[in-house]
Amino acid sequence: MPQIADDAPPSVEELEGYVRRGSAWVAATDPDVPEAYLLADRIDDVLHIEQVSVDPTYARLGRGRELIEHAARQAAELSCSALTLTAFVTVPWNAPYYRRLGFMEIPDGGLSPGLAAVRRREAEIGLDRWPRTAMRRTLAY
Repeated sequence: MPQIADDAPPSVEELEGYVRRGSAWVAATDPDVPEAYLLADRIDDVLHIEQVSVDPTYARLGRGRELIEHAARQAAELSCSALTLTAFVTVPWNAPYYRRLGFMEIPDGGLSPGLAAVRRREAEIGLDRWPRTAMRRTLAY
């Protein structure tokens, strides 16, 4: 999937929008060295994880999981019913990883209007070239 790996990161303007909305979180041991980040959007009655990125130097240290757990706590404070995300089905650090964190696949017919719109946008930019799925983790807080 070199096309995905070569994608440009979000623009400064996009990141600033997430920061203004309070839905951008960074994991860092040293304040000057970001190790991972998570961006989220409120969609329908859920908090949707738009992106989780971990610097390869800090892979397999739990940074992504820590950010997802933080997002779950934030979602609960917002009275969201769940976390959602979209993932590549066969990429080990995508859908299989999220299943281990309690996410379940959502059948296409079970998508909320907002999540269906996310999937359409992903298809428009070509992410559907590889098997992709929407996933949900119900919050029990």
